[in-house]
Amino acid sequence: MFPCPQAFPVTGASPMQRHSRTGPSGSVVCVCVCFCLLYGFNPSLANLVQGLNSTDPAVREKAFAETEKRLHEQETEQEKASETTANRTVISTGGPDTVNAEAGSADGFLALLEKDAKERAQRRKRNERSANALKEKGNDAFRKGDYVTAIQRYTEGLERLKDKQELYTNRAQAYLKMHEYEKAIGDCEWALKCNEKCIKAYFLMGKAQLGLKHYTESRQCYEKILQIDPLKERLFKDCMNEVNLEEKRMKDEERAMKEVQSGKLAALSIKELLQKLERPDQNILYYTGGIRLLTGAVKDRTGQTLFRTNNGFSILKDNETVRRGFCAERKNTAEVDLSVCLLFLWQAVCAGNEENQRLLLCHPDVRTQLPKLLSSAVLEIQQETLALISLYSENENGRRLLVGHQDLTKWLQILMTFVNNSDGRASSAMSILSDLAEEERFKAQCRVVLSTSVLPVFIQLLTSAKLVNQAALARCIGIMGNLCADGVIRTQMAECKECWRACLKLVDECLDDSTPKYQACVFAVLGLMMNLLLESNGIIQDFAVDISGRCMFLLRNKDGSIVTRATGVLSRILSASSAAVEEATKGGVVKKMIKFLKAGGPITSSYSIKTLSICTRSSRQAQEDLVKSDPGFSVLLKLLDSENEMIVGNAAFCLGQCLVVPGAAASLLNSNVVMLLLKHAGGDATRTSVQENAAIALGKLCVAEPRHMFQLRKLNGLAILNSSVKYLQTV
Repeated sequence: MFPCPQAFPVTGASPMQRHSRTGPSGSVVCVCVCFCLLYGFNPSLANLVQGLNSTDPAVREKAFAETEKRLHEQETEQEKASETTANRTVISTGGPDTVNAEAGSADGFLALLEKDAKERAQRRKRNERSANALKEKGNDAFRKGDYVTAIQRYTEGLERLKDKQELYTNRAQAYLKMHEYEKAIGDCEWALKCNEKCIKAYFLMGKAQLGLKHYTESRQCYEKILQIDPLKERLFKDCMNEVNLEEKRMKDEERAMKEVQSGKLAALSIKELLQKLERPDQNILYYTGGIRLLTGAVKDRTGQTLFRTNNGFSILKDNETVRRGFCAERKNTAEVDLSVCLLFLWQAVCAGNEENQRLLLCHPDVRTQLPKLLSSAVLEIQQETLALISLYSENENGRRLLVGHQDLTKWLQILMTFVNNSDGRASSAMSILSDLAEEERFKAQCRVVLSTSVLPVFIQLLTSAKLVNQAALARCIGIMGNLCADGVIRTQMAECKECWRACLKLVDECLDDSTPKYQACVFAVLGLMMNLLLESNGIIQDFAVDISGRCMFLLRNKDGSIVTRATGVLSRILSASSAAVEEATKGGVVKKMIKFLKAGGPITSSYSIKTLSICTRSSRQAQEDLVKSDPGFSVLLKLLDSENEMIVGNAAFCLGQCLVVPGAAASLLNSNVVMLLLKHAGGDATRTSVQENAAIALGKLCVAEPRHMFQLRKLNGLAILNSSVKYLQTV
C-alpha cells in the first residue's frame, strides 16, 4: 500500500470539485488510494500514485490529468448504473446497514472520510487537553522534587498523545535527576523525532551523556545546539566548559587512585591525616595542628584530589568542634588560629582546582561565613580570606562560582571599605573588585543596592581622599567608572548630586598636590566623570559651570594624561550649558584647544576639535578667538586632511561657523580648502554628518567670498555646491 497524504476535503462541492488539485500530492492522491480500497488494488492506480508523488513536474502534471479523467469516467458510470455492488472496507461506528448505505457511492464514501477526520480531530483535542493537564501535574511534582511521580504523569500524558515533544523532554529531565541516563537519552531521541531542532533535547542529552562519562558524545550534543542557533554561544561555552572540567576531574581522580594503590607515602599521609581529624571530642588545638600538617601535605593537584576524594570538605560538616570554632561570632585566640589554619588549607586545596573551588563554595557554612570573615576585626583572618577569594576572582570559572553562590551586593560595599587600609589588604580587595566587575551578573546585583548601600560608601571615600589609601582609591574610582558601562548604574550615579559634589571636592583637594598618588585619583575621577557625562539630565546642567571650571584649571597640569582627560570632560560637559561655554570662552578655551591641536596626539585632538565645535556653535566670541588663534585656518586645514572622520566632521563644522567672521573666508583664497571640502562633501564617508558639514562649509565659503567660485569651477564642483543648498537652508 502506498502512503496517503492527508486530504483537505471541501464540503458543498461535487466529487470532481472536491478532489481538485491541492498541491504536489494533494487530495487526488487520497482519491486514488480510496479507489484502490473500494474497487480492489489496481497496478495502474499504483502508478498514478507514484506519478503524483514524483518530483518531476511533467510526470506529476500528466498523472493529475489522468487521475481527473478517471474520476470523471467513474462518476459517469455511476450515474448510468442503477445498482452497483462491490466489496469495500470503510471506517464507521455504525452497523453493517449504515456502512452499505453510506458507502454505496463515491460521495458517501468520501463523506465517511470527512466524518472520520472530524472525529479524529476532536479526539486529538481531547487527548491534547488531557496530556497538557498531566504535563502540568508532572511539572508540579518535579518542582517539589518528587521525580517518580513526575515521570508517572509525563508517561500518562504520552499515552494520550505520543507525539508531544515537551512530555519527552520533561520526562528526560526527571530521569536525569534520578541518574537514569540511558532512559533520559531515549526520551531525548523521541523528542528529536517530534522536532529535529529541539535545543532542549540536545541539551539534556548532552547532560545524560556526560553522566555516563561519554565526553565526546556530550560535546557533539552541545555542538548541535550551536548549529541550530548560533546565538546560543554562551550556553554552548558553558556546557563545553562543564564537560572539560568533568573530564579533567575524572582524570585527576584516576591518577590519584593509582598513587594510592602504588603505596606512595605522600598520598597515604593525606588519607591518614584526614582519618585522624575525624576523631571526635578532641581539643581544638589537636584539630588546628592536624589541619596545619594536612596543609603541608597537599603540595600538588594529586594531593588536592586525594583531599576531595577522602571527604576532606566534610571537616566542617562532621566535626562539631571545628565547626563551632570556625562559625563563632566572637572568636577567642584558639578559634582565630583554627579559622586561619582552615583558610590556609582551603587555599592549598583550591589553588587552580575548579572542582575543589566548587565544593568549598557549596558548603553552607562557608557561604555564610565568607562575608563575615571579610569584615572581621582580626587582621590575619581578613588577609587570608582575601587571599582565598583571590583564587576565585582571578579566573572566569571562579568568578562565576562566586557570583552564583554568593550575594555579592554585600561584598561590593565591604571590599570598598578596604580603601581605608594602608597595607596590602587594600590592593587585594581592589583586585578582587576589579575582577568581579567584569561579570554581567555582578553588575546586575550592583544595580539593586547601588543607591542605598554602595554610593554612600563611595561618596565618603571621595570626600576623604587624603585620609585613605590613595592608590587603592584611584583603583576604586576606576572600577566604579567601568561599572558605568552598565546603563542602569550610570543613570543612578549621574542623577546623584552628592556624587558630583564629591568628585569636585576630590579634584579641589588634589589640585595643589602634584605627587603621583594624588594625580592618580584626579586622573581616575576625570575618567569617571567622562563616563557619567554620557547621560544628560538637569543635575549635570546645574553642575556644568563648576565642572568646566575645574577642567579649565587642570589644562595647566604638567601631567599630559590629566590634560587629555580634562579636555575630554570639556568636550562632553560644555554642550550641557551655554553658561559653561561662555565661562570657558572667557577663560581662553579656544586658544588652549588650538595649542593642543598643534601638538597633541589623536585622542587629545579628537577631544579638542569637538570642544571647539561646541564653543563656535553658540559663541561669537569663540568664533573670533579661533580666527585670531589660527590665522589662515592652518590647523583646521590640517585636520580636514585627517583619516579620522570624527575629526574631519568637527573641523568642517568649526570652519563653517567661523566663516561669518569678516575676512575669514578671504584668508583662505590661496589655500586648498575648496579641494578638501569638495573631497569630503562628495565623498563616501560612513558618517553622513561629515558630508553635510563639508557641504555647508563649502556653501558658506562661496557666499562669504565669491572668488572661491573660480576654484570651485576649475574642480567641477558646482554640482556639489548646488547639493549643499538644502543643508544651508536648515542652518
